[in-house]
Amino acid sequence: MKVKGEKQESSDGNEGSKGKMTLVLASVALVSAFGSSFQYGYNVSVINSPAPYMQDFYNLTYLNRNDKPIDSAFLTLLWSLTVSMFPLGGFFGSLMVWPLVNNCGRKGTLLINNLLSIAAAILMGTSELAKTFEVIIVSRVVMGIFAGLASNVVPMFLGEMAPRNLRGAIGVVPQLFITVGILVAQILGLNSILGNAEGWPILLGLTGIPSLIQLLILPFFPESPRYLLIQKGNEEQARKALQRLRGREDVDDEIEEMRQEDRSEREEGQFTVLSLCTYRGLRWQLISIIVMMMGQQLSGVNGVFYYADRIFQSAGVEENSVQYVTVSIGAVNVVMTLLAVFIVESLGRRILLLAGFGLCCVSCAVLTLALNLQTTVSWMSYLSIVCVILYIIGHAIGASPIPFVMITEMFLQSSRPAAFMVGGSVHWLSNFTVGLVFLYMEAGLGPFCFLIFCAICLVSVIYIFFVVPETKNKTFMEINKIMAKRNKVEIQEDKEELKDFHTVSGGQAEKKSVSSSEL
Repeated sequence: MKVKGEKQESSDGNEGSKGKMTLVLASVALVSAFGSSFQYGYNVSVINSPAPYMQDFYNLTYLNRNDKPIDSAFLTLLWSLTVSMFPLGGFFGSLMVWPLVNNCGRKGTLLINNLLSIAAAILMGTSELAKTFEVIIVSRVVMGIFAGLASNVVPMFLGEMAPRNLRGAIGVVPQLFITVGILVAQILGLNSILGNAEGWPILLGLTGIPSLIQLLILPFFPESPRYLLIQKGNEEQARKALQRLRGREDVDDEIEEMRQEDRSEREEGQFTVLSLCTYRGLRWQLISIIVMMMGQQLSGVNGVFYYADRIFQSAGVEENSVQYVTVSIGAVNVVMTLLAVFIVESLGRRILLLAGFGLCCVSCAVLTLALNLQTTVSWMSYLSIVCVILYIIGHAIGASPIPFVMITEMFLQSSRPAAFMVGGSVHWLSNFTVGLVFLYMEAGLGPFCFLIFCAICLVSVIYIFFVVPETKNKTFMEINKIMAKRNKVEIQEDKEELKDFHTVSGGQAEKKSVSSSEL
């Protein structure tokens, strides 16, 4: 038995080094990230540029209906609803992750999700013709639900498909496409392109195109092999999917690792959110993802983007040119996230998380100083520009992409959907909260509001330093054992459980796994 264990360990090592980027794996990563994650980014920033023209449309529609212009307070309310319904929809989308991915699979959920996006895009694109602004607000909720599902399901889908030595790099791809979506929306939203009175309905409607492409192409790619084997008990389909993804026939090592995970989890069954929150063996994993997700959104990334225009104006950039500066910040975001794809496997997750949150923390502190002194010290306005760029770099290499990678890695198959549901809900609620509270914070505290963000980044750094382990190039079972020690109870049960499996004769264990897969 021991020999078998040693053989397994060494073959796992080979598998780790052998796992290479195949055409099928690269294609499925690009198609799922472009069709889903891209639109999350696109819809985050798409209404920023055409805002004045859309508000004119709201006013005109109201005037035609009621023969009097819209009250400014009511217009403000309508506009804040248009903006904030997106993250609120994202929260509701996150709540749908668990039932959908368990019943329809990862790929199935993405395909169903595309229908939401296409419907919302058609409604938004035709809203001006239909002379109704209510449709835009409803469509923003629908797009939010789409983004809430996409932001959780794509990292889960890709994380389960990737070989362990590429899991981090492939896990950052969805975040890369979110930043590309933000950049594309900023470019298309320039006044000279579609950010004008005639172009904005087209700008809003374009979001349906990536979904349509995904709906046509994704069915030809395999489902997550882990979902097929562990949750559906269909080893034959899982083997075929793995062979396509790895581009080779011999995938026994990975199938065996999945079986091992399946056996060790059979006692617990599928975790619901409630059982996940009360299960002691996953306590630190759960706290970790909540801290990282809150840190990611409450670290002030929306505030920095909001402030960026004014910071650049105070440094002497003309008002007409500010939109081009915003595009250049979007480009920095994309380039740095692309860098994260290439360095996450060599440097590891912990280093990027610590460096990312650390850089954001320092940037916020110096930015507070620079904004307060820029009226008295002339070069301080340039220092604030440097701080904004450093902040964006910090967020792009660590705080934005890595938490979603960590959810995939810190949980096993039975608890992963519930963990994504919790992490995603925290992500979207925190996003919604910042959107709601930031304007009041800014009005009350002025530049000092960045000190709050600085403190949140600092708390995140301290927590990650002491609690979050390095997960680079480890199997899901190995990561689970590291966290088990921190949870103090699990390791005993784990040893007992493994001992039980080792005492069962090989034939019996085999028979047990075969009979369960037939079920």
